[in-house]
Amino acid sequence: MQELARKLIHLIFGLAIAGMVLVLDHTTATAVLAGGLFIGIILIDLILRGYTLPVFSALVNYVDRCDPLPGKGAFFYAVSALACVILFPVPVVVPALVTLAVLDGVCAIAGTRFGRTRIYNGKSAEGTGAGIVATFLVLLLFMSLPGALIVAVIAGIIELFSPVDDNLVIPVSICILLTVVPSLI
Repeated sequence: MQELARKLIHLIFGLAIAGMVLVLDHTTATAVLAGGLFIGIILIDLILRGYTLPVFSALVNYVDRCDPLPGKGAFFYAVSALACVILFPVPVVVPALVTLAVLDGVCAIAGTRFGRTRIYNGKSAEGTGAGIVATFLVLLLFMSLPGALIVAVIAGIIELFSPVDDNLVIPVSICILLTVVPSLI
């Protein structure tokens, strides 16, 4: 249940961040992400110092993995999203953020529920396949059919094999891909 809740939060907040980037102007989106990241760092520091924060501490205790850095995934997600917004244009950033939100969430949820064939590092073929298909379908709202397919497959491979937290590398990798090959959009 914790993993399901964690991934649903990941999916909802990831799509909300992508939506915010889509509808707000560049300066406002950057300011909101930077401000949110700054507040997140303060909250993480308070928890590391032993403070119990209403709602936030309970949420972190319920959904966070056992990691020395509380909220590490959300922190990495915010850093990656902010880097993408600063470095790349909106038509590149939105599909990259949507890719991470959908792919990571669906891979974990489907893998936990239906995963039988373990491929790498405990991840399943069923979870990876479901994540790629769901990501492809959602990306069709933002990109061409070939572009959505290529991005979904590449992101799925990155999610499966990356030694670095996927919250950091998927959005930036997809932004780089879409910048280098703009015909995919």
